[in-house]
Amino acid sequence: MTSLLDVRDLVVVYDTPRGRVVALDGVSLDLEAGETLGIVGESGSGKSTLGLAIGQLLPWNSRRLSGDLSVLDLSVFGGDDERLRRLRRDVLGFVFQNPMTALDPTMRIGRQLARAIGPRATRDSVRALLSRVGLAGAGRIEQSFPHELSGGMAQRAAIGMAIARNPRLIVADEPTASLDAWLRDQILELLISMCSATGASLVLLSHDLHVVSRYCRHVAVMYGGRIVEYAQRETLFRRQAHPYTRALLESAPGAEGPDGRLRPIQGLPPVITESSRGCAFAPRCGWMKDLCNDVRPEMQLTRDRSVLCHRAEEVLACRSGA
Repeated sequence: MTSLLDVRDLVVVYDTPRGRVVALDGVSLDLEAGETLGIVGESGSGKSTLGLAIGQLLPWNSRRLSGDLSVLDLSVFGGDDERLRRLRRDVLGFVFQNPMTALDPTMRIGRQLARAIGPRATRDSVRALLSRVGLAGAGRIEQSFPHELSGGMAQRAAIGMAIARNPRLIVADEPTASLDAWLRDQILELLISMCSATGASLVLLSHDLHVVSRYCRHVAVMYGGRIVEYAQRETLFRRQAHPYTRALLESAPGAEGPDGRLRPIQGLPPVITESSRGCAFAPRCGWMKDLCNDVRPEMQLTRDRSVLCHRAEEVLACRSGA
């Protein structure tokens, strides 16, 4: 059976004035049709680069050094520009963090939606799409410019553009970061309901494990440009096999100790300039041994998860930390 999304050992770097930075350091991932996947990690973990790579939307200073990423068995790094345009238009939908930068500020909302729908767009189809994403007063909305809408309304319009052609896969990169908690839940529930109605898969990129735990069936945790743990939601939140996953949960709101304080992750995420010789998390890890600095961990496949840690069995066996 062909995967909807197939990533194999993907390495992507950015060329910067200060030298090369490795954003993806050998990422592998499969996603089947109809699945919801949350990808979590701190800023700099590589999740946004992975999201952009799905549509070959990477910036000009990026380079793929090795590996591949395929959607419906078609590589996004190979083939001609027309095939890539068809893939973006008919198979993929993107919802970005800030709708005000995703929408064209010089064009009315109705016209932007009509362009997303395609040559057969009509005023009725535009208004139907606005109603579909919960925008009341469709006539007024379609005549509005993006700056005349609230943040939540603008994000609904952006979602409308993303789903206009009933894509097979929607990539949402921190789609609620600029919204308050009430609007965040509304937007995420809208995304999930749209995917359920059309059978689309969803990749939700977020720094918030609790949001992902509520809306995604599978979770991938990224650190240092690699996926360090991957499991079903219930499995991952019940027990963690990677120290970084555990540290993320212990530092999240709601995990306060008896003194009312969270346990922050010590240190800062790394800036990687070449493939890690050992484990990228080792300098911040309470489970670190010499082996972790010297030997690059390989993905271990267990009965209920994939994990990238030399000490995964010990971490699983210990419920209170190192």
